Amino acid sequence: MLGSLLSVLATALSLLVVDIIFPGVSLANFPAALIAGASIGVVNAGIKPVLSLLSLPLNIVTLGGFSLIINGLCFWLASLFVPGFKVAGLIAFIVAPIILSFVNTLINKYFGEKFSTINQ
Repeated sequence: MLGSLLSVLATALSLLVVDIIFPGVSLANFPAALIAGASIGVVNAGIKPVLSLLSLPLNIVTLGGFSLIINGLCFWLASLFVPGFKVAGLIAFIVAPIILSFVNTLINKYFGEKFSTINQ
C-alpha cells in the first residue's frame, strides 16, 4: 500500500516537472497532479497491456516504434479522466510520456535510495 502511494506521489511530482518543462502539458494544481498520477497508474495497469497486445503486429513491423504511440495514447487517455490535466498537440502526445518516464525514473531512484537507508 505504501509502495503504491509513493509511486503515485513520484508520478505526480514527475508530472509537475513535465508541466514546467513541456508547454503542451498543463496541470492546474498539485491535487490535479496527484489524481493524474493515480489515473496514469490505472490506465497503464489496465488498458495499456490490452492495447500493447492488440498492436503487437504493428509494433513488430515498426521495431518497437509503435510503443511510443501506445504510451502517448495512454497518457492522453489518462488526461481525459482528470479535470485540470490537459495534453495538447501531437508533439506533447509523443514526447511528454518520454520526459515523464525519465523524470519518474530519477525521482524513484533518488527516493528509493533515501527510503531504503531509512528502513535499515
